[in-house]
Amino acid sequence: MMDILMYLFETYIHSDVELMVDQDELADELSRAGFHQDDIYKALNWLEKLALLQDADKTPYLTANALTSVRIFTPKEMDRLDTESRGFLIFLEQINVLSPETREMVIDRVMELETLEFALDDLKWVILMVLFNVPGNESAYDQMEELLYATAEDEYLH
Repeated sequence: MMDILMYLFETYIHSDVELMVDQDELADELSRAGFHQDDIYKALNWLEKLALLQDADKTPYLTANALTSVRIFTPKEMDRLDTESRGFLIFLEQINVLSPETREMVIDRVMELETLEFALDDLKWVILMVLFNVPGNESAYDQMEELLYATAEDEYLH
């Protein structure tokens, strides 16, 4: 599923190619690209839920948070997000790439991924997708894009 999300992001969103609105046509194209039908529909559903997170009436993340609050990860979140990934989330929040709301959106989308293996590089892609889909985060998106495409020698920023 992560491969499909990255493919869609790089092919359509990141390259400014017009995204097909017809979900069946998009599913057919993904199938022709070699992706399995089950994974295609899971990825499209994941993206649909990401779009719904922008609606303040349908998401608990767009509420005021105390500036002094501390995020405690649940055991399931700690199973999915290793120490390096959790540290990276905290780092991004400290440098104002992520707000508490976008951080929660990222964690929500990570927890919805149906994958056994999840690494820091996957997290970076999820963060980029979330920031792209939330209006007003253009600067944060640009910073995250730089972090995503950083060379190996620049990778240890935190």
